[in-house]
Amino acid sequence: MKEPKLGNPQNTIAVLQKYHFIFQKKFGQNFLIDTHVLDKIIRSADISGEDMVLEIGPGIGTMTQYLAQAAGKVTAVEIDRALIPILEETLEEYDNVTVLNEDILKVDIAKLAEQENKGRPIKVVANLPYYITTPIIMGLFENQVPLKSITVMVQKEVAQRMQAGPGSKNYGALSLAVQYYAKPYVVANVPPNCFMPRPKVGSAVIRLDRYVKPEVKVEDEKLMFKIIRASFNQRRKTLANGLKNSSELDFTKEQIENAIETLGKGTSIRGEALTLEDFAGLSNILRS
Repeated sequence: MKEPKLGNPQNTIAVLQKYHFIFQKKFGQNFLIDTHVLDKIIRSADISGEDMVLEIGPGIGTMTQYLAQAAGKVTAVEIDRALIPILEETLEEYDNVTVLNEDILKVDIAKLAEQENKGRPIKVVANLPYYITTPIIMGLFENQVPLKSITVMVQKEVAQRMQAGPGSKNYGALSLAVQYYAKPYVVANVPPNCFMPRPKVGSAVIRLDRYVKPEVKVEDEKLMFKIIRASFNQRRKTLANGLKNSSELDFTKEQIENAIETLGKGTSIRGEALTLEDFAGLSNILRS
C-alpha cells in the first residue's frame, strides 16, 4: 500500500483544481490539511488490522488513505456525487476501501456492519459536517448499531457540550444523551487553519467509547429522554415547571412534584442540576 499523500495542502489543491471541484456550503465541506492532526485521529481511534471502519464524509479521501493503511476494511459514505470520481482516483491503490454515494442518515448502518463485518462492532471515524453532527451521532447510538467507538472531528463547542457535567453552562440534553451511551473524552483541539476552506470556529476531536450496556438503570429510555428534553427546553424554569409545560409528557403537577421529592430533591430544583442517574431515577419513579 502506498503512503498517504493528501495530508499536505499542495496535493489537496492539485486534486481540487484537476477536477474543478467547488465546495458545497450545504454539505458543510471543510477538508483537513494537517498531517499531525490526521496522525492523531488515527492514533486516538486505536485502529488495527482487525477493524472495520465506517468513515462519514470522506471528502477527497484524505483521512480515508490513512484509515486504509491502519484498518482491515474501510467503508466510506459520501453524499456529494461530485466527489465520487475524485475518490476513485485518490483511493485506487487501496483495495480494502469501499465508497458508497449515499446520505449517511438514510443508510442502514446495522445492516452494513452485518454484511461487511459479520455483525462485529465497527469503529466510526469522521470529520463531520457540523450542521448534522448531532443527528448522525444520536442515530448511531439509537439505532443499536454495533459500535466499539466513534472518533470524530466536531465543532469545539459541541465537543464541550458532549462531555459537560451538571451545573455547567454547556450541560444539556446532548451531554446526557451522549453520556448515557458512551464515555466521551476530547483528544485534541484543532484550529481553523488546519482546514480548507477555513471554518469560522474552532474544532475538536472527540472519542466516544460505547458502553456495552448503559451504566445507569432505566426502565423506559424513551420516557427518560422526554423528561431530559422537557427539563432543558426552558432552562430558566424549575424542573417541575419544565415537565408540567411539556407537550411530550402527561403527568399532573402533583405527580411531578411528588416524584421530585421522592428522588430526594426540592421542588425548586432546575433540570441542569440533575445528574444522569437522577434523570434515570426520576423516570423510573414517574413510570411506576
